[in-house]
Amino acid sequence: MPLLGRRNFITKKEDVQTVETDQYIDLGAMYFEEEAATAGKGMVKLAEIYRYEDLSDLTQPVYDGNVLILDYANIANDTDTLRRITSELKAVARDTNGDVAAIGHDLIVVTPRGYKIDRNKMRGGFK
Repeated sequence: MPLLGRRNFITKKEDVQTVETDQYIDLGAMYFEEEAATAGKGMVKLAEIYRYEDLSDLTQPVYDGNVLILDYANIANDTDTLRRITSELKAVARDTNGDVAAIGHDLIVVTPRGYKIDRNKMRGGFK
């Protein structure tokens, strides 16, 4: 886990103590004041798909304004089902004025209005 310096934060349900820089803290148990101001602007939802029939339930979050990252590894070898799913995801992106793109070999990202996917890959370590 990363080390953090002293910062102002708001606790969730548990009391999380402010710690010195040489101690570890669980970032999942707390959130920062800056994050509280941006709450409610949408979420990133992760989903796995096993069959085409599950797609309508999985895409509903995009219609609600959330970003969907869909793992299709379980059906990657079924080209007919994969073709139907990608066609439907393109329609969802069109319906919401969003965007859709494949990431790597087994992931597709679908975004609603206000989010565009940059297709240029960023690489670390180069200056």
